[in-house]
Amino acid sequence: MTRAAFFVLTALADQPRHGYGILREVEELSDGEVQLRVGTLYGVLDRLTDDGLIVLDREEVQQGRLRRYYRLTDEGVAALDAEAERMAAGAGAAKRRIAEGRRAQAPADTAPKPPTAPGLAGGFA
Repeated sequence: MTRAAFFVLTALADQPRHGYGILREVEELSDGEVQLRVGTLYGVLDRLTDDGLIVLDREEVQQGRLRRYYRLTDEGVAALDAEAERMAAGAGAAKRRIAEGRRAQAPADTAPKPPTAPGLAGGFA
């Protein structure tokens, strides 16, 4: 699943949206990292529709323009959930590897060394 498709499905997870609403939601959900152009959005919507992951919910005319609202299908919810799980598992694996790498690069002996010479009060310093 492409990053654009993932964020479009995520944008539709809570309610049906029209094209411009999807564009805004994707940008917000991705913290501005994914900024779809209109042509790209409708290509993604066509593919997701063809795959049965979204359907046309309704059409409305507002200010003389037709707005098409899309919503997730049950298959779309399942696909989004599976992709989110896959991404979470991948992120977990990456975090574990990073932690293992840091441990491997740490100095071998970081424990305090025992005292070796007596101090002024007769104890070890």
